[in-house]
Amino acid sequence: MALTIDLLVSFIKWSAIIQLITELKEFTKREDVRLRIITTTYMQATEYKAIQELAKLPNTEIRINYETKHARMHAKSYLFKRKTGFSTAYIGSSNLSNPALTGGLEWNVKVTEKESFDIVKKFKVSFESYWNNESFEIFDPEDERCCKKLWNELKKDKYNGLNHRKLQTTIRPYVYQQEILDRLSAERKVYGHYHNLIQAATGVGKTIIAAFDYKRFRETHNRARLLFVAHRKEILKQSIQKFQEVLNDFNFGELYVGGYKPGDIEHLFISIQSFNSADFTEWTSRDYYDFIIVDEFHHAAAKSYQDLLNYYKPKILLGLTATPERMDGKDILKYFDGRIASTMFLGEAINRNLLCKFQYFGVTDEVDYRNFKWTRGRYDINELEKVYTADTRRCALILNSVKYYVSDINEVKGLGFCVSVAHAEYMAKYFNQHKVPSIALSAKSAEDIRNDARQDLEKGKIKFIFVVDLYNEGVDIPSINTILFLRPTESATVFLQQLGRGLRICPGKDYLTVLDFIGQANKKYNFAMKFKAMVGKSRKSLKKQLEDGFSSLPRGCYIELQKCAKEYVLENLKQTNNNKNIMIEHVRTFKEDTGEELTLENFLEKYEMSLYEFYQSTGSRSLHRLKKWAKLIQDDRDVENKIYRMMNGLFHVDSARLLDYWIRYIKGDKIPKSEEEIRMRNMLYYTFHKKYPAKSGFKDIDDGIESVLHENFVRDEVLQILEYNRKHIRVVAEKNEYSFVCPLDIHCRYNTNQIMAAFGYFTENESPEFREGVKYFKDKKTDIFLINLNKSEKEFSPSTMYEDYAINSTLFHWQSQSQDGEKRERIKRYIHHKRRGNTISLFVREFKKNGSYTAPYTFLGNADYMKHSGERPVSFVWKLHQPMPAELLPKANKSIVM
Repeated sequence: MALTIDLLVSFIKWSAIIQLITELKEFTKREDVRLRIITTTYMQATEYKAIQELAKLPNTEIRINYETKHARMHAKSYLFKRKTGFSTAYIGSSNLSNPALTGGLEWNVKVTEKESFDIVKKFKVSFESYWNNESFEIFDPEDERCCKKLWNELKKDKYNGLNHRKLQTTIRPYVYQQEILDRLSAERKVYGHYHNLIQAATGVGKTIIAAFDYKRFRETHNRARLLFVAHRKEILKQSIQKFQEVLNDFNFGELYVGGYKPGDIEHLFISIQSFNSADFTEWTSRDYYDFIIVDEFHHAAAKSYQDLLNYYKPKILLGLTATPERMDGKDILKYFDGRIASTMFLGEAINRNLLCKFQYFGVTDEVDYRNFKWTRGRYDINELEKVYTADTRRCALILNSVKYYVSDINEVKGLGFCVSVAHAEYMAKYFNQHKVPSIALSAKSAEDIRNDARQDLEKGKIKFIFVVDLYNEGVDIPSINTILFLRPTESATVFLQQLGRGLRICPGKDYLTVLDFIGQANKKYNFAMKFKAMVGKSRKSLKKQLEDGFSSLPRGCYIELQKCAKEYVLENLKQTNNNKNIMIEHVRTFKEDTGEELTLENFLEKYEMSLYEFYQSTGSRSLHRLKKWAKLIQDDRDVENKIYRMMNGLFHVDSARLLDYWIRYIKGDKIPKSEEEIRMRNMLYYTFHKKYPAKSGFKDIDDGIESVLHENFVRDEVLQILEYNRKHIRVVAEKNEYSFVCPLDIHCRYNTNQIMAAFGYFTENESPEFREGVKYFKDKKTDIFLINLNKSEKEFSPSTMYEDYAINSTLFHWQSQSQDGEKRERIKRYIHHKRRGNTISLFVREFKKNGSYTAPYTFLGNADYMKHSGERPVSFVWKLHQPMPAELLPKANKSIVM
């Protein structure tokens, strides 16, 4: 007989429970059993009585997800756990309803633990992840607040007049929102930047993020004064409500817009029009507001915002926008030290239902761009315009492609990106001549024309707007369902911004159709950037994905290239995919193309490359070598490839403390002033070398480091790498809790050698062999676990394929080595670590390899024993002292999207 029943269903009906209640009562009255139920309020399909009756059963727990807009749970699964190892699961289409249990046409499959171990194991892991996720709230039938919340959520569409929001429980940020909050913290604490811009698509919840940011600020600044500025009343009304919910204070804030006049201005939500008409700057001091938020900050370069931005000196200025650029070319980044604090990735937003899915089709273009003029990193606009407007053959190809790929041209609401005003007008004229109503818009178009065009497109009076200016606010239309790329796009940022115009979620829009016209490219053009932008991170090369199909796309998205277009892209990838000659050419013409000095940082940012992509794991490339090959410098000096390979261990380093010391050391401050600095110096040595100095032929640590840095050009390049990392830290490091010297910062990344040197295991005089994933430092009474989250059969034997994963942000499931049983001494040490005064520390990495590089670990800090089960291996659940970084959590827990 089962000891635990776990039910995971979208909704529960009383018509089903009435049929099962007798058996469930019999089951739950036993003392040694447990019934756990996870459900949702999706579409208000769950019935209140069903939940109430189930919750009254003994040994029964129910958890409910109330947020169904972005996290729709459609799973229907039933697990009956048995100690015998013969657990059974039913997985399929049946919710708990009468039709599902009786006459409904349902598809379900029964699986057993004995025959389908992996499937049942995956069910258990997924269920535990949901169960421990804060999004799923405990339902207590004795708690009036819980009961009212459930009742109101299930009845809210029927009783819209009921003010149910005042019954909300504590609101928490989603993981992706917390990730943005973490980045804001890094900007302020690591870099001292207190003017911050958040760029994220509509639907991400930028206002909620701002509210949590203010809440966090208010914890250390009591009664912090807030000014929230927007340009529309609707935005302000929605925003004050969001702040009230996050702060759990429904009296918070005052509105100043339209007919609303505030009684108090300490926490004010005001329109920019009201701000200017009331002459706020005349009767408030420059430092009156501690925290100023400007919504839709892309408007802020306008004259109407200048008094606001130039007068006040808040402790925090937070800008919110979907796009940091304006059609009139005015710069808004100048208000934020030229930096964007946080940007949400495309795939992540689509997977969370914040943006709609897309279908991308690469259409073969008849234009041959190979000999087109290339200046300052792009094709010559005049040459493109001349070809595009020479005759109508290309227009015919474009229109015929639209008719083929869209389901119904009468339903199209399209946007075509053109190279110039003449090109846009030419396209609109051709489409109009062929009875597809269209219009051309540019920065020169009057505002009333832009507004009329928007309305006409939404109403279906016109089918396409052809635009030149990327950020034309007049064409920011959620209902756009077709995008045409009618010119080559040279920047991934620009490509994503253009693509994003059609990714807004809108009722009746299932997906965005994207047509990209692909011709044979100039050898300097790089197709990889746009496909990387759509695909995101993948262990497969882009070339391999093009050949075999795109397996790493956001869920529900699709990419297809016509035969010739595919050949053009593959040929381009062969030429540009870190091709030596292309890289040399990029370096040779860098200053001419960009107007900037050739530095490692400038080059990486221009070509949107990481350190891993720029350098090769073989050590065959460096900036110094590229400059020599490009004949920018006359220098016969060089070093062996192994010297550049030794630099690979620098690329991941993101501890400000460690980077600052290494930079000082390399610049000449070589005498350690403390045991901590000795350890950090040793970490630098073991970044370069595997064996201790004498074993490697060096007289001491400094000599070993100098063997790498003795040439000035190598020293300079290493400094550029470290300084680049110092400017691109994404996390706020937390101080470790050790009672002994150990220069590791929580949430920073380190490789194995660096970890061993930090703990004093690798020193100037020894570097003992270390191959296992666990290590006990007896003198420090500390166990460390080095954990690989994803294990492949190629890299791990069956006996080392341990089940290691995050249950939530603080709970971590970890398995011991396969030979370990409960009676083994180290297992006893793990279980009783607190009683014995021992420490457990966790280090995790997603994969063993990052491409051809060995991946570093993220230090999660210390953890406490919670429970264990099983034998050989023993499974543990640990509770972290510090929550896992939001950026890492989805990688550590792949069972759910949070």
